[in-house]
Amino acid sequence: QLQLVESGGGLVQPGGSVRLSCVVSRFPLKYYAVAWFRQAPGKERDWISCISSSGGSPQYADSVKGRFTISRDNAKNTVFLQMSSLKPEDTAVYYCAAPGEYRPCSYNASEFVFWGQGTQVTVSS
Repeated sequence: QLQLVESGGGLVQPGGSVRLSCVVSRFPLKYYAVAWFRQAPGKERDWISCISSSGGSPQYADSVKGRFTISRDNAKNTVFLQMSSLKPEDTAVYYCAAPGEYRPCSYNASEFVFWGQGTQVTVSS
């Protein structure tokens, strides 16, 4: 099975930036779209961004558009989420996820088969 491992979370001040990484192993990343989700305490898991296997036309939730950038480096089997202009409401556990091989991006969490364990991002002064 595809394995995903997130890293890069931590405590960040409002207005600050952080870059999350999602390292994929056991199968080549180039065959998979990858999305980022987040879940704040007491709330549902929300889709925030997705990048196709080709890297074209990344998609963003309105809540993060213009502040977050998703990218991928297939040679390093890694997907990144650059987060800027962070707000306290961005505080959450961030997860990367992948659907089945060759499947497109989706907004629906149920279509994602493989998940990482999550990394905590806390935005606070």
